[in-house]
Amino acid sequence: MTLSRIGFSLCLGAASLVPGTPAFAQEAETQAAPAEEAESLDAKLRALYEAETEWRHKEFHLIQDEGRWVQGDRFPSETAETQARRLAYWRDVLRQLDAIPVDQLSEPEQVNAAVFRQMIWEQVNSLEYKTYEAPFNSDTFFWGGLNPRTGFSTGARYRDYLGRMKDIPRYFAENITNMRAGLARGYTVPRVGIEGRDTTIEAYTVTGEDNPFYDAFRTMPDSIPEAERAAMRTEALQIIEAEVAPAYAALLRFMREDYMPRARTSIDAYSLPDGERFYQDQIRLYTTLDLTADQIHQIGLEEVARIDADMQATMKSTGFTGTFPEFLAFMRSDPQFYAKTPRELLSYAAYVTKKMDGKLKDSFNFLPRYRFTIRPVPDAIAPIYTSGRGGLESCLFNTYDLRSRPLYNLTALALHECIPGHSFQAAVALEAPDRPEFRRDIYFSGYGEGWGLYTEWLGTKLGMYETPYEEFGRQTFEMWRAARLVIDTGIHSKGWSRQQAIDYLASHTALAQRDVETEVDRYISWPAQALAYKLGEMSIRKLRAKAEAQLGTAFDQRPFHDTYLALGAVPLPVMEAQMEAFIAAEKAKLQRSSDATK
Repeated sequence: MTLSRIGFSLCLGAASLVPGTPAFAQEAETQAAPAEEAESLDAKLRALYEAETEWRHKEFHLIQDEGRWVQGDRFPSETAETQARRLAYWRDVLRQLDAIPVDQLSEPEQVNAAVFRQMIWEQVNSLEYKTYEAPFNSDTFFWGGLNPRTGFSTGARYRDYLGRMKDIPRYFAENITNMRAGLARGYTVPRVGIEGRDTTIEAYTVTGEDNPFYDAFRTMPDSIPEAERAAMRTEALQIIEAEVAPAYAALLRFMREDYMPRARTSIDAYSLPDGERFYQDQIRLYTTLDLTADQIHQIGLEEVARIDADMQATMKSTGFTGTFPEFLAFMRSDPQFYAKTPRELLSYAAYVTKKMDGKLKDSFNFLPRYRFTIRPVPDAIAPIYTSGRGGLESCLFNTYDLRSRPLYNLTALALHECIPGHSFQAAVALEAPDRPEFRRDIYFSGYGEGWGLYTEWLGTKLGMYETPYEEFGRQTFEMWRAARLVIDTGIHSKGWSRQQAIDYLASHTALAQRDVETEVDRYISWPAQALAYKLGEMSIRKLRAKAEAQLGTAFDQRPFHDTYLALGAVPLPVMEAQMEAFIAAEKAKLQRSSDATK
């Protein structure tokens, strides 16, 4: 799938057209008409997405802070009535968008239209299935992340935070009402996928300074007058006692007494209302590709076989003489592969990211100013959290149960989550070239997670893996993402059991058993999301291979990477079309240079 391009060809006869002749004047008029029409259509599209952007910011109470849109002094409404109103609005936006002939837009607006349509379709699709009636999964919770990891830079942002704290009872109550509606129609998160997730609520049920919501007030900037700081700290403690802790306590009771006992025991998406169509739409939503579950399952099987051969070769390069299962057991148990303290693990991650800093000049021309920090996963969520996760402000590494956090995986993990993966990618997006406001905060998993996995592979080109064990760790991560294609589609469309999925992942990777189980529960409760990683990475590597083949020794990965990241998050078909255009342009420059030297 590619985006059509705008081009106007002239049908010239045998005679040349000369300025001032009637034929030239007529031709100029025919050129001007389509150009004016395209400009008018461009304006119509811009008016549509600009109006939607303004509406969405107001609808979800977002405010601008240092160039980013963040939550204001309250959370959005989650009532069924509000959801129905949003659905009607976005359906109308989609209707208006589909009335615009996309192939008659200018090329930049064709890209904007494709991105905008995918974004609006996702909103409509999710609301039609009423996914808000199951507003969490084994990995991500509506009650999590409401308190910041660090404080704020101004008094105004602290006051917004206090406003959100006051709003928590209302916000939770509306989500609970939606979850009850989901229970009534059999639309819930699978019980097995949420076991233990209720414990993430406990830390927030206490009053006083021990509640994590107070952490942001411990260190406040001196630019806020001391009297104002003291007043806000006092108010925070009052809100925690009167609003926050009771709301979390009520949520915890609901989860343990009502929701979890009644959550469905089936694990597949097909068992949900209209489940087969739902799963297919989830595939399209997360991958932005029109692939079936069967097609993805087969791609996964082929990738697993290919990577398995690579892992076998790496195992032999270590000098290990046993079987592959024995090697996996050795990797999971030998003390040399595990940190003894949380500080040791974090220091190892910091070493990897700093080493990559020295490689950036070889990989990118554009380097963003924004910098991230490295933090441990908060204690409240660490037992059920993934090994690491990166974003604009910080890169988290899980130091809980160090015997489940092998160091040989950390190089690949740090490249993916921190630099040049998600943290770096987010910083580039912050300083991106001008693009419509709606594209600045959007995220497509195939584009973003595909890049993260691609950066793990890129580390092999940059000398980032210092031992065969670290290379095996990278291959384990690649196998993990390939196995997801098999497991996710196996669970949701082929009747796989949880244990079957666990055994499959454990037998093909050196992931710790805790990670294996955490990941499988994630696939169970978050259908199709995990498919985006490998499919996105395969798309990028396919395009890079094409660029290398067509440009030969003139290929430079720096402009290739810059072009990819400068796009911002886009659906994979849009990304492929734009990168194909980049390759064609680079090839044309080579040809012009060659012609000039003849």
